[in-house]
Amino acid sequence: MSSSPKFTSPPPPLPETIQVSFPSPQILLVTLNRPSGLNCLSTPMHWALDSLYNWYDNEPSLSCAVLTGKGRAFCAGADLKEWDKSNHSTEKSNNTRAFPASGFGALSRRSGKKPIVCAVNGFCFGGGCEMIINADIVVAASSAAFSLPEVTIGVVALAGALPRLVRTVGKQRAMEMALTGRRLRAEEAKEWGLVNRVVEDGKVVDAALEIARMITGNSPDAVIVSREGVKIGWEAMGAEEGTRLWAENWYGRMDGGDNMKEGVRSFVEKRKPVWVPSKL
Repeated sequence: MSSSPKFTSPPPPLPETIQVSFPSPQILLVTLNRPSGLNCLSTPMHWALDSLYNWYDNEPSLSCAVLTGKGRAFCAGADLKEWDKSNHSTEKSNNTRAFPASGFGALSRRSGKKPIVCAVNGFCFGGGCEMIINADIVVAASSAAFSLPEVTIGVVALAGALPRLVRTVGKQRAMEMALTGRRLRAEEAKEWGLVNRVVEDGKVVDAALEIARMITGNSPDAVIVSREGVKIGWEAMGAEEGTRLWAENWYGRMDGGDNMKEGVRSFVEKRKPVWVPSKL
């Protein structure tokens, strides 16, 4: 890992259950560090991740983030012991299960500005699966398993996965996941469109970082604006209306900017472009 780069502001304080590092000056690597609990997320972890991703979006030097888990799980969902305790609490006004607006793990409903690549190293259940459904790119270890098991314990996937899932895998497959709670192996999840790549166990973070480096090699402005264009289509807006709004609200902000000029100039001059941090 490289040493921490210089930032315009320091990263927010984080609990020991969330670790951050910087494999390169432009990449943020986030590791869920609760292996004994299969990286299940407690309420404070949701809010800490929300603060972290907001910082990441606003830190000009960073262009891509990678999320993974330590141990044999990526994330096995919510902290059910905490949930059970809140169900029996007499303090009903204190909803200890509340998520930030960005959802479970600050990712299941995140809009954000910059991409997050998930490196799924093992179990990816419940809220963990809800996170990857809304991630930008997903790489899975061959032994990884995916599931929305909420119905098996009398609850539902309420963190935004279900409407997004049907747009990714189609109605029948979404119904199968949501109504049966069965596990999908990594290759099946790839076949269904939930996963981009399946790699050997132990190599999933390296594979995700390879993708992250491909992303950070591109214009940071173009990455942000291209991501917005894809999101508009995925979020079920009509193609023409989406293109119009995207062009007016995002493309216009990068058109004629330093990175666009540099990209064209470097192509003409047959050299590698030198990007500057995004100002979008």
